[in-house]
Amino acid sequence: MTMRSIGLSIYPDHSDVKKDEEYLLLGEKYGFSRIFMSMLEAKDVEATKKKYQHIIEFGNQHGFKTTLDVAPRIFKQLGISYTDLSFFKEIGAAAIRLDEGFDGLTEAALSYNPEHMIIELNMSNNTGYLDNILSYQANEPFIYGCHNFYPQVGCGLDDDFFIAATKNFKKHGIHTAAFVSSQCGKHGPWDVNDGLPTRESDRNLPIEVQAKSLFMTNLIDDVIIGNSYASEEELRRLSELDRYKLYFDVDIMPKINPLEKQILLKDAHFRRGDSNALVARSTMPRVWHHDDKNLVHDNTQQFEIGDILIGNDNFGIYKNELQVVLQPHSDPRKNKVASIDPNELSLLKYLQPWTKFGFTAR
Repeated sequence: MTMRSIGLSIYPDHSDVKKDEEYLLLGEKYGFSRIFMSMLEAKDVEATKKKYQHIIEFGNQHGFKTTLDVAPRIFKQLGISYTDLSFFKEIGAAAIRLDEGFDGLTEAALSYNPEHMIIELNMSNNTGYLDNILSYQANEPFIYGCHNFYPQVGCGLDDDFFIAATKNFKKHGIHTAAFVSSQCGKHGPWDVNDGLPTRESDRNLPIEVQAKSLFMTNLIDDVIIGNSYASEEELRRLSELDRYKLYFDVDIMPKINPLEKQILLKDAHFRRGDSNALVARSTMPRVWHHDDKNLVHDNTQQFEIGDILIGNDNFGIYKNELQVVLQPHSDPRKNKVASIDPNELSLLKYLQPWTKFGFTAR
């Protein structure tokens, strides 16, 4: 598995240099390592070079690698040849992202550039584009993929389309990236900015929930904040999430006892392989705590989707088994100990048989 990273976006044609520098320093503090930078608005080659080079080199000094978003017309406007990427190398970029494609043969040739720059492809079209490029014997280690973002509300990718388009890249082992949206950021490349996510379903969610969902598809390697500037709190929350294991934020019931808190927050959990539709079962706690008593509490109400239950003393062999509710039901042999943050209920679809998971108290 490719190691996963988090990134920021900078828009030099719409931002203040000092604010950009401050933002990157915050990003460095919280472990961000990628910069996405749009050049789609560039017009003058010398002005562009000076402006972009400064902030890219600043990022390089603080542990970032920058991808520049370009299109065929930008090569023409800046007087750059497709066969010579030295302009981008000179200003310090590590990669260029082709917002629009060429003919397949051109992309394959670009992947052998002597500057050893990564060529990122637009992933947001569910076509044979990548297969065409690879058929020309592209230099695969230098081919990456990165989705679009969508400034207009309602126009982000549908979840199923996103999965299908991304699988086209992941089946070849291509490194992938997608965008999440800050709820504080106001800057993007265009004059419409209703947020900048890749998927429409992410647009209004807390930033860490968006990122959890993208990482838990096991199809996305890098998550980038599309708009700037995200708040420090958003950067912190994004930096603290586990990029490899599914964790749910939960609200804990007031009557939870020490044993149940141990089971909930400290014991290791995985969903049983012989799964059912009612609950996701984590059965090892009942083995580890076989002899520990668990008195009845919060056991008479109807349990709702996302509630976390632990078997009480009346549940026989299933005492101290932890369950995540997938369908509403009632059972007085189970205590409700917590409930998943409503914003994270959509993450339940990643709780598949044998999935390892855990909980974080809000």
